[in-house]
Amino acid sequence: MSRVDTLKMILKNEPNDTFTKYALALEYVSDGETDKAEEIFIDLVDNNPDYVAAYYQYGKLLEDRADIERARKIYNQGIFVAASQNDMHTKSELQDAMDNLF
Repeated sequence: MSRVDTLKMILKNEPNDTFTKYALALEYVSDGETDKAEEIFIDLVDNNPDYVAAYYQYGKLLEDRADIERARKIYNQGIFVAASQNDMHTKSELQDAMDNLF
């Protein structure tokens, strides 16, 4: 059974497991299935906006697609969320990613 299949099975039993959704999105990115990954990232930022890791990875996916304006928007959202959680490490990572947009 593939990792994707395993994660999907976990989500079938625990459909609101944020970490598993995030892990599945990363597996989709690794497999080159970025449309499926984006669907999950959108779900995460819409329905679990406090899950700050999603903003970085979603921003990177958008950067890889050269969708710079949307990447900037996602990074900014993540910076705001990280700051509101007093998570300065993640805020710094998101700020660095945004500063390095081409």
